[in-house]
Amino acid sequence: MPISAYLRSLRERVGPAPLMVPAVCALIFDEHDRVLLHRATEDGRWHTIGGSIDPGEEIADAAVREAREETGLVIEPLRLVGVYTDPPVTYANGDVVLYISLAFECRIVAGTPHVADDESLELRFFGVDELPELHELDRHRILYALKRQERAEFFLTPSPLPRGEGGVRGEIFGC
Repeated sequence: MPISAYLRSLRERVGPAPLMVPAVCALIFDEHDRVLLHRATEDGRWHTIGGSIDPGEEIADAAVREAREETGLVIEPLRLVGVYTDPPVTYANGDVVLYISLAFECRIVAGTPHVADDESLELRFFGVDELPELHELDRHRILYALKRQERAEFFLTPSPLPRGEGGVRGEIFGC
């Protein structure tokens, strides 16, 4: 499903202007710690599984729904890996979206992965040493998930504090 009725109604009001949208990323691993990726119809590149959260939808339920819609799988979110601000995405129609993504490590409960919607050209499991070309943030999420940290990652590099108050850059922080 390319765009929800909710987002369509917002687009009717704001046109292609940037919209901040809450989203989920389902990092689906098999028993060999290979991650399931999809090659997107939109750009032909490999991406993690996910999408926007519908109004009133529980966040983990959105991950389950997106995985089902895109892969035909029934999954179980095991833990929150991190919360991320994705770089702006400009779609072919000119719409710009700024996703705030909650990434979950997930396991397969039932089903066999297959292309289940028009968003994907193919699905494939990849080991960490055989990952295809990915957006840097997708690669980071996968690698961080495989560290199996107790705490979720909430930001990569905090913004500098106002002058004179210090600040840290280039580190990963958890809460």
